[in-house]
Amino acid sequence: MIITRTPYRISFVGGGTDYHTWYQKHGAAVLSVTINHYCRLHCRFLPPFFEHKSRIIYSKVEEVKRHADIQHPAVRAILQYLKINNGIEIHHQGDLPARSGLGSSSAFSVGLLNAMYGLMGMISNKRELACEAIHIERDILKENVGVQDQIATAYGGLNKIIIRPDGDFEVTPLILPPHRMHELHNHLLLFYTGVSRTASDIAGDKIKSIPKKNAELHRMQSMVNDAESILCSTNDITSFGELLHEAWMLKRQISSKVSPAFVDEIYERARNAGAIGGKILGAGGGGFMLFFVKPENIIKLCEALKNLLLVPFDFETGGSQVTFYDHMQYSQMAMTRRDYVHLRNQEIDEIATLQRERLTRLLAVDE
Repeated sequence: MIITRTPYRISFVGGGTDYHTWYQKHGAAVLSVTINHYCRLHCRFLPPFFEHKSRIIYSKVEEVKRHADIQHPAVRAILQYLKINNGIEIHHQGDLPARSGLGSSSAFSVGLLNAMYGLMGMISNKRELACEAIHIERDILKENVGVQDQIATAYGGLNKIIIRPDGDFEVTPLILPPHRMHELHNHLLLFYTGVSRTASDIAGDKIKSIPKKNAELHRMQSMVNDAESILCSTNDITSFGELLHEAWMLKRQISSKVSPAFVDEIYERARNAGAIGGKILGAGGGGFMLFFVKPENIIKLCEALKNLLLVPFDFETGGSQVTFYDHMQYSQMAMTRRDYVHLRNQEIDEIATLQRERLTRLLAVDE
């Protein structure tokens, strides 16, 4: 049995520049932070006592005899990618709703890769998890996704993420004094609109519009350095909220699907109640909205948005982690010590083979 915990993320500025159609020409930059709401995955090799081979539990319950019959696209793709033929049980628990702009899909992919490698006796570093999750989502599943979510949820923390035209990336943590982090947190409120959406559909429309939005995207990309300068200074943090407002005004221009009428109405109400800036999280269209507001105006803002669910959160720094691991193989029951040692030697050889295969896959992903 293995349990992984992978955080969701809030993207502040730079989102939209992390699509390959943009960064392959111009590079990309994103500023984001992970929060203490998680995708949790309980996984184990399933004992051969059941009619089904594998069991996948999420918003549905799937019991299948062949992994090719699994309906959950990420689960099916990852098991096939890793060539896992053993029966498996996967139980997903998400702290917040899926398809809501917090990087939940990528948190799932990163967390499941972390769990599957752990079950095979292999430790994953954060860069490997991010690279392979990007490969799974973009190249195998052919989804319209950027690359910031996989990186953010794998690494954790408040980071500036720089993506180069060749797809390589650099993650730079922003090291702020505790009082500055508290000040930032005390100005942020997270609300759930109650509307989920399929990010890939909205992202597809945004990707089509990228060639026509050079000025907007260049400005959105440059805002990452501006945001870093504000947070890492001792200046009035209100400037960060004003930057969020400017970024949101630009993001709305990328695609008409980003901000439907009900989102515009929520944003206007929030601004009238004292919000300095804000944004819809993720691709847009619904899900969660983040607002930057002075502490003295928080009650007024909550009253103005009382029809929405306020979601408390804090920042986190751990990224995707294994929180529990218990090695058990049913074939080891009633073995002699000699048989057990022989089996362990076989396992060591198998792990070495898996590591070589993984290195080959990672080199292929980099290319």
